[in-house]
Amino acid sequence: TTALDARDYRVIPISAPTDEERAHHFLCRFWHHLARVGRFTIFNRSWYGRVLVEYVENFISNDLYERSFDEINGFENSSRSPVVEIQLHIDKDEQAAQFEKRENIPFKSWKLTDEDWRIREKWDDYECAVDEMVLRTGTDDCLWTLVEAKSKRLARLKVICTLCERLEERLG
Repeated sequence: TTALDARDYRVIPISAPTDEERAHHFLCRFWHHLARVGRFTIFNRSWYGRVLVEYVENFISNDLYERSFDEINGFENSSRSPVVEIQLHIDKDEQAAQFEKRENIPFKSWKLTDEDWRIREKWDDYECAVDEMVLRTGTDDCLWTLVEAKSKRLARLKVICTLCERLEERLG
């Protein structure tokens, strides 16, 4: 974002929903962050947590899980702004290497928690959930781009190229 005019975008970090957010529809906390015309929003994590984290960690029922795919597709298709779906991917070995490296760098070690290691134990479950998410939420209007992220530089280039391509398609 360093090359962008800060007046034209917002980065929204998403974490676990608060008690107040849980009292509303799961998409409600995202609706008010959608950008107005001519601007854009970058979500760092998103509504896909519903069919990933909430599903794998058994925070939602199978009925809610199944319904969530249609709700997500409807939400994205009703947005006036183009939605660009990007999934950054590393393999299990690369994640282990990154965790171990981060653990040994004092100014970065705070980013790694016991929760990260606990979730890592469910790698296979999350991998299956990601596959299902991509299959069921990739539509003609909103295709997923899967980005190999072992190299941060190459991943960033792929993301930038994808955003440019999708915006050109949408703007004609």
